[in-house]
Amino acid sequence: MSEKIKSVLKIFGVLIGAVLIFAVGLVCWLTITEYKPDDAMPTYPIEDLFMADRPLSTNDSFRVLTFNIGYGNLGKESDFFMDGGKNVRNGDENLVLKNMEGIIGIIDEADADIILLQEVDDSSKRSFFINERQMLWENFGNEVVFAPNYVCNFVPFPWPPIGKVDSGILTLSDYDIEKAERISLPCPFSWPVSAANLKRCLLVSYHNIEGTDKQLVVVNLHLEAYDDGEGKIAQTKMLWEILEAEYAKGNYVIAGGDFNQMFPKTEEKYPIFTSELWMPGALEESALPEGWRYVYDESTPTCRLLNKPYDSETAQHYVIDGFIISPNVELLYTETIDCGFEFSDHNPVLMEIVFK
Repeated sequence: MSEKIKSVLKIFGVLIGAVLIFAVGLVCWLTITEYKPDDAMPTYPIEDLFMADRPLSTNDSFRVLTFNIGYGNLGKESDFFMDGGKNVRNGDENLVLKNMEGIIGIIDEADADIILLQEVDDSSKRSFFINERQMLWENFGNEVVFAPNYVCNFVPFPWPPIGKVDSGILTLSDYDIEKAERISLPCPFSWPVSAANLKRCLLVSYHNIEGTDKQLVVVNLHLEAYDDGEGKIAQTKMLWEILEAEYAKGNYVIAGGDFNQMFPKTEEKYPIFTSELWMPGALEESALPEGWRYVYDESTPTCRLLNKPYDSETAQHYVIDGFIISPNVELLYTETIDCGFEFSDHNPVLMEIVFK
């Protein structure tokens, strides 16, 4: 073997060794700095200036909105690599600010009393480090609570990498929140993938009801998306355990958010075009305990696939956002607000309810 070949092989070996050392070091660093929340932990209003003085009464009818805002970077112009698209993030800071302005306008016009938001970034590379959480709490809600579900100093995949993520779910309420709790959901991913992945959770807020010893329990959720299906099943099972336990206490219970599962019979209206791209799970009507109800509006899709920029004629649509209400809650109406996926890959869902 010539000296020249030996030199090339030596350089190649050094480069391979350096890459391996970097990879091992990165995994170790991510493992050491991994966000590891408790199974259950209290969360508090994130801004003391916003304190509601509006009590909740058994005679009230009130409106609840759920909206996955797609961290302000998944509007009509966008695609996403996990859905079969090309991009990790889209556009620039101005695109995120434009989307957030539109999202805030939609929420304002909906005029809901309780607002459940998902994919709200605080300081993330994917949303150009814009503090969306602050923008929202400055515009809405006397009571504001937040639960992180994606916290990582550096997400190393794909290429270019996602980078730093600080994101979660946000509940805003015009009513007093007596307490709120972050409850961890089962994680379907094993180490080392779990070190840089989401830590899904429920954000449970408790509202006292004037003149009674009962409470309104509101659960904000964003269930698993990119798993093999077992994660969604396990998380949905845990969700039901919590909902039924609260109802057994005599409380009124609402769960709302992005289920990443199709509501019953909606696939008939929005059939899946191909199994090669992302597919949601399915919520079954038969799984509902007696008296409980799914609340959704199939007349308008709530989500679109991000395999390409939005085209209403060819896009894959789903109905995966909505609510669950307990038997002692009466639905007055529900509506998916058709925003044409202008500012997010989701449309918001609004319902009005009253206590039975």
